[in-house]
Amino acid sequence: MPESKLQVKLLTGTPNPVSLIYAAFRQCYSPGFAGDLWPRLVNGDVSRDEQAGFIAKVLESGHDSPIEHVSYSFAVQGVSRALTHQLVRHRIASYSQQSQRYVDESGFEYVLPPAIARIPEARKRYEDFMSMTGQAYRDLKAILQEHGRGKKANEDARFVLPQAAESKIVITMNCRSLIHFFELRCCERAQWEIRKMAWKMLKLLSTELPVIFQLAGPRCRRLGYCPEGEKFTCGKMPLQP
Repeated sequence: MPESKLQVKLLTGTPNPVSLIYAAFRQCYSPGFAGDLWPRLVNGDVSRDEQAGFIAKVLESGHDSPIEHVSYSFAVQGVSRALTHQLVRHRIASYSQQSQRYVDESGFEYVLPPAIARIPEARKRYEDFMSMTGQAYRDLKAILQEHGRGKKANEDARFVLPQAAESKIVITMNCRSLIHFFELRCCERAQWEIRKMAWKMLKLLSTELPVIFQLAGPRCRRLGYCPEGEKFTCGKMPLQP
């Protein structure tokens, strides 16, 4: 079984995201109707720079709920089941994950932790185990099929698969949830694999919608200090005053 490689692809996002967020903010503070304002926004009567500037000013006040109207969808592959178990704890999101019940895992790929990869004897032991696990999966699947389980053999054989087994998943989150996700998962205290994925997602969005994501990242980036306390700080930012 080969080692998998992380890939993150932005599939799609809400059309006219800046205009939509601007219209939502304006609706909060204006007696007018956002539906009447909308054609002027998408036709450019109000410039994109003006819209973005207004959004940035309101966000500075802490009012950020209107950014929930915009969402983005990502396709991710080359991640472990260990990562996806962490990921789905972010509940204001939608997930569609590759099923081990229906997908044959006879030649499953796996994620190799860097700390193991750096130590030759650890890497060999790890890769030997993955090979043994793959053989066990194939043996169990064949035995189950011989005893009448047919296509359902996958759902029982999968119980031997490790957390390292590679998975593919589609993720959709709104902007507010994404910012919260980045605050937690871009932090140095986050587990290395989900942190790597989070930074790749953020890099894509920083280009796609900079008015919202150019300052996103770990909480210390927004706060200007580390909120984790002396025991947990990575030392890159001063502690909370």
